[in-house]
Amino acid sequence: MHFTEAITLEASGLQFSAQVAGPANGPVVLFMHGFPDSPATFRHQVGPLVEAGYRVIIPTLRGYEPSSQPTDGDYSLIALADDVVGWLDHLGVDRAHLVGHDWGAVIAYVVAARNAERLLSLTTLAIPPLARIPASLRNVPRQLLRSWYMTFFQLRGLADSALKASDWALMRRLWRDWSPGYVLSDDEWVQLRTQFEAPGVVKATLAYYRQNATPPILLGLRSTPAMAVVPMDVPALLIHGAEDGCMDRRLYEHTVSQRDFPQGVRVLEIHDAGHFLQLERPGDVNAALLEHFATH
Repeated sequence: MHFTEAITLEASGLQFSAQVAGPANGPVVLFMHGFPDSPATFRHQVGPLVEAGYRVIIPTLRGYEPSSQPTDGDYSLIALADDVVGWLDHLGVDRAHLVGHDWGAVIAYVVAARNAERLLSLTTLAIPPLARIPASLRNVPRQLLRSWYMTFFQLRGLADSALKASDWALMRRLWRDWSPGYVLSDDEWVQLRTQFEAPGVVKATLAYYRQNATPPILLGLRSTPAMAVVPMDVPALLIHGAEDGCMDRRLYEHTVSQRDFPQGVRVLEIHDAGHFLQLERPGDVNAALLEHFATH
């Protein structure tokens, strides 16, 4: 991996650690990780993008470290999207390529809907367009079974303890179920465990589900500002793995609408890859990213 510099970003009165690599004057690519994950999930993307002249910035999401845990406990998608705009302001960056995986992808959709003028392009990994997921569940009911953990995470206290129990066995299970073909190394597990053992991190990461992915929201029974169908006026690339055990691949057939993306949208399915496709098939993902960025 190319040399990265550790920096601190400020947004919304919080401090976020981030890794930066690449030429200072290069076009900015901002990556956002998901759950249960960390900025290290993009380690295979850094080198190829830096070699192509891009400046890569990978922040740690709100709550994944004590310095970014808000006192008011706000982990709403609007607040998380505002963090992204705050990071760009702090960096003095007018526009950037935005890439998000899992919750990072969810946040990226909200940024594209609310602040498209700050983006050169949008790329999401493993998550179809957010606002149309509730309606799509009627066509892909199997997704409700795959999303069992979202309902379980609503059980405050019990879910918190269960995630940590037996040396994080539940977290290990989610990785296995979501990416059956990928096995995390011992070093990767140590890094993840260290991050989630930091004070307040488990509570914060589960708050993402408790505030944004409750059963009423997922079923479309409760509306939120982030779930409104709003055109995303930015060129979009949606990449997913054919073997994703977290999000059913058929969701893309029912959630991707050209009218939601006035500047165009492309869906790319990567074979022999699951939910963590940037780790499983980095060559394919990197090639798609570079092509997308070069075009936009």
